[in-house]
Amino acid sequence: MMTWLRSLGLLVCLASGASPVAAQLLSGDVPTVREGLEIGTSTSEIAITSDFRGADLTIFGALTNADELFLAIGQYDVVVTLEGPRNETTVRRKDRVFGIWMNTQSVTFEQVPESYSVASTRPIEDIQGTPSLNRMGIGIDHLALAPIGYVGNALAVADFREAYRRLKLSNGLYQRDSAGVRFVSPSLFRATVKLPANVPDGVHMVHAYLFKSGELILQKDLPLRVVKTGLEQAITDAAHEKPIAYGLFCVLIAVLTGWGASIVFRKE
Repeated sequence: MMTWLRSLGLLVCLASGASPVAAQLLSGDVPTVREGLEIGTSTSEIAITSDFRGADLTIFGALTNADELFLAIGQYDVVVTLEGPRNETTVRRKDRVFGIWMNTQSVTFEQVPESYSVASTRPIEDIQGTPSLNRMGIGIDHLALAPIGYVGNALAVADFREAYRRLKLSNGLYQRDSAGVRFVSPSLFRATVKLPANVPDGVHMVHAYLFKSGELILQKDLPLRVVKTGLEQAITDAAHEKPIAYGLFCVLIAVLTGWGASIVFRKE
């Protein structure tokens, strides 16, 4: 009986020119509304000058078509990362050999971010489990640090991975803030990540991840350029584009500096 009434209602809607959405509702087929995610940054380029002391990058974001109930009970989480240029990195271990500290072992990791900052609405391990974070590569402790070449001792590789993360955290190139993302309204959020004074130049990537009840449902990416300007850029360009002339110029400066110092401090 209910099936016959539903079919009759659908025919009436179609005959009267009702919208397809109304027809779907009467037929029991409720359309699925998918959330959307939009992000923007306070700037698209960071200039490194001689007095550069680091900078803060603000990321703004908005959720669209968000479920009001899930918003009210806090089931949406956002994780924002700023990932620097990727490159091979070698970690070396020093041991005391005959009373002298020497590099005895090393492991090279393939294509790892030179800098990495992560901010989130809460600790990322509370949002997702470790296996999923490892698979997605989100978070400092979950970056894929894959060694190049054959490595026989897996425990040694784990030690080198830990040493790599520790070194990056100590020099400020890797940073994390488990409360760095804040919702300023039910559907608008703001995140702040820090760029240290020694941030590498090149194209960085901003990644924003939207989780719903602990499941990743959306990801948005934006590029950020970090460039050297002024004298720093001129020196960098000369060193890379004209290495021979750059080397001769450095030697000439060293000779002139030494000659000038010998005149100034010459004893009469």
